[in-house]
Amino acid sequence: MAIETPPTSTSSASSAPAAPAALAVTPVPPRLSGRARLVLFVLCAAQFMVALDFSVLNVALPVLGRDLGLSTTGLQWAVTAFALPSGGFLLLFGRIADLYGRRRLFLAGLALFGAASLLATLAWDPASFLAGRALQGLGAAVIVPTGMSLLTTTFPEGPLRDRALGISGTLLSLGFTVGMVAGGVLTDTLGWRSTMGLLAVASLGVLAVAPRALEESRTADRPRLDVPGAVSVTGGLLALIYALTTAAERGFGGADVVVTLVLGIVLLGAFVVVESRTAAPLVSLPMLRRRTVAFGNLGGLMTFSMMSTVVFVLTLYLQEVLDLSPFATGLVFGVQGLLSVVAGLFAPRVIGRIGARRTLALSLLGQGLFIGVLLGLGTESGVWLATVAVSLASMCHLGAIIAYGLTVTSGVPDEEQGLATGLVTTTQQVGLTVGIPLLGVLATTQESLFEGVRTVVAVAAAILLAAGALVATGLRRG
Repeated sequence: MAIETPPTSTSSASSAPAAPAALAVTPVPPRLSGRARLVLFVLCAAQFMVALDFSVLNVALPVLGRDLGLSTTGLQWAVTAFALPSGGFLLLFGRIADLYGRRRLFLAGLALFGAASLLATLAWDPASFLAGRALQGLGAAVIVPTGMSLLTTTFPEGPLRDRALGISGTLLSLGFTVGMVAGGVLTDTLGWRSTMGLLAVASLGVLAVAPRALEESRTADRPRLDVPGAVSVTGGLLALIYALTTAAERGFGGADVVVTLVLGIVLLGAFVVVESRTAAPLVSLPMLRRRTVAFGNLGGLMTFSMMSTVVFVLTLYLQEVLDLSPFATGLVFGVQGLLSVVAGLFAPRVIGRIGARRTLALSLLGQGLFIGVLLGLGTESGVWLATVAVSLASMCHLGAIIAYGLTVTSGVPDEEQGLATGLVTTTQQVGLTVGIPLLGVLATTQESLFEGVRTVVAVAAAILLAAGALVATGLRRG
């Protein structure tokens, strides 16, 4: 199903002379039909739910650990158990959805996510809880690429897709923020299990509406699934994510970290070789050679990894250096979330004026600039500076999210939308996963936490500014 732009009363450009600049009429933005709104609601609700899952449990981890008998290492696995499958299986499920039906797989992912959330809610020991988290991650790996490809195949390129992706990106960013605030409130009032119970109820609600709202979508032909490619890329991503998340806790000196890091690189290298020799590859290498895909995903990787890292170290700074309570810290990021919503409302208009490529480059530069302002934080004060700077950086981050999704998927035929959106969402998940292990370690290995935070902020700002310049140059030549 494709949502058509409603006709207007003006003549087409090919049948009417151009109007003088002074008398030019600004075209009325296309409106979403009732059915289009329902489709967008279902897809955005699912994305919001998955985003919520990334952050809602963070505040509850200490209480959860005491209740289930999880050690500090075990608490790290409460996060890693979700991150491993959610990042590792994205490309595979995105391609399976292309071949066998996006709606069908999307509904299956919702059902799996809901059942896994219920298992985590009722967990009776560490093993059952971690199993629930791993199955949640697997469900998310199904929901995210299928939901995004359903969105891009439902809404045609142009203002409607820009608007739909703007709303989706806003809710994605808001989901992380709401999760941080809601996690503390729910844990204090109803206990840590309520955070997982909320996700079970939410998935049930989306699943009740989705079958009536969505229509089936798949590629016209049915090529064989690239099994060697699927095995190598999934194994490579799993090994790489494991190595980086484990290194965040114990450093890069452990044998398991070194072995899995090398294994991940070898498997991803093998994946490239396999894809170059396969008739029906999981990832089209010519697609990866497109400048819009390559530089768009580079921008997405940088904006997600750096923003997640800065939020992580700011949480440590506000609570450990300035002695803010978890609730007050949540309010700081609540302001960030509200301004992200504002950015999501205006980003499509900016993209409509200057284009997705320029918006992506400028958003990365702006994000780097405002993160650099955080170097002005002090050991005695800095709450207001942190609130304003991270909120403005988050607005630029939201603009980059929407722009990189549009940049990567624009011009891609419908039969490859699952592949393109799989790359988009893989970039997103990998960025969220690797940023903290790679840079967060700097915050905890310096002479003081404050100096560690400043180091991370300086490095993140420099990386974003460099990425913005590189993306601007690369996309200008595309």
